[in-house]
Amino acid sequence: MTSPAGDRRSLHKAFAASLSGTALEWYDFAAYSVAAATIFGHLFFPSEDQLASTMAAFSTYAVGYLARPIGGFLFGRLGDVLGRKRILVMTLVLTGVATFLIGVLPTYETIGGFAAVLLVALRFAQGVGIGGEWGGAVLLSSEFGDPGKRGFWASAAQIGPPAGNLLANGVLAVLAALLTEDQFNSWGWRIAFLLSGALVGFGLWIRLKLEETPVFKQIQERGERSSAPISEVFRTERRALVAAVLIRVCPDVLYALFTVFVLTYVTTHTDLSRGAGLAAVMIGSAFQLILMPLFGALSDRVSRRKMYLFATIAAGIWPFVFFPMVSGGSFAMLAIGIVLALVIHAALYGPQAALVTEQFSPRLRYTGSSLAYTLAGVIGGAPAPLLFTALLAGFDTWLAIGAYLLATAVVTIIGVVLARDPDREEAAAMEPVR
Repeated sequence: MTSPAGDRRSLHKAFAASLSGTALEWYDFAAYSVAAATIFGHLFFPSEDQLASTMAAFSTYAVGYLARPIGGFLFGRLGDVLGRKRILVMTLVLTGVATFLIGVLPTYETIGGFAAVLLVALRFAQGVGIGGEWGGAVLLSSEFGDPGKRGFWASAAQIGPPAGNLLANGVLAVLAALLTEDQFNSWGWRIAFLLSGALVGFGLWIRLKLEETPVFKQIQERGERSSAPISEVFRTERRALVAAVLIRVCPDVLYALFTVFVLTYVTTHTDLSRGAGLAAVMIGSAFQLILMPLFGALSDRVSRRKMYLFATIAAGIWPFVFFPMVSGGSFAMLAIGIVLALVIHAALYGPQAALVTEQFSPRLRYTGSSLAYTLAGVIGGAPAPLLFTALLAGFDTWLAIGAYLLATAVVTIIGVVLARDPDREEAAAMEPVR
């Protein structure tokens, strides 16, 4: 499907709106993730046991994932009933306001345990917003583009996480470099969260200027909107939902390991600093900005499922290479290891949006994709940092972490086997009349 009346400007606007919106929302999410791994433990969950503080902070990290299904159920349904654009404005505002409020939140030292309660509530709101964001952002760009190039156009939303992660890590790294440790821990970290106000304003400006997608307009014109998309997905597209959920599990765990937990690991089990870990993650994220659309485009030329299968196998193997690499405390080895891990993740995440969305029929695509994205997060991404921490503490070896990631790779391989290839006839039938 081409853009209406050959209007490639609309296609490019949709790509920019999808990328910028998800990047800004993932900036919010990534800022929290980095803070949870580094400073939130002693600010909101003080304890004489550093491990206990870190695990408590990672528990709030998991809350963001656990809240995603609510966003997926709520906004996914509305996206198939009301349209893509309107819902994406709502999700952006929700996530941005929650992040800004974290920046002004009193810590445990000021209001005691109530600080942790408020932090969890705001993290929950972040998760709800992100849960409704992804499915719509993917459709925003892919439904303006040619179905034969869905891998590339849908990758716009996939570039958002590394872009947001790079921006968040960069802001926190600069603040940590310019401020003393006491200043950073006292008030410097707040700046990263307060910046979200300006960033979300920019994202809203882009999205409010965009039209509804041609595919949703066609669904409206044909009177094919579902009145109960959630129940219809569970009733008629169960296999698609199971496949799409399992497809996402290993990439989520892989990303949590090499962008979140790795910051804890390098500071506790190597001679490297938190700054070294942040720098390595930033380098890897920078590579992903280029690799996401490249792998998405490649998946339009080769079998998307086969490409995903090989990348999943590589993901399951990589921890057994990475941890011995960094045992000597070399920053070069750390950077190479994280970069290659995120290259593998890009090979999965770049084509993932197209692979997930094409499992569902167009009239149920926002709901199905959102449910798959959020339910997979509960299984994979939500408990990952907490489980990594517990496994390392319990077994005192990285081998337990490697075995965990390998198990998730097996789960995702099952999802790839269950998944279907793109339905070209279905895509052609949804091409708008011009």
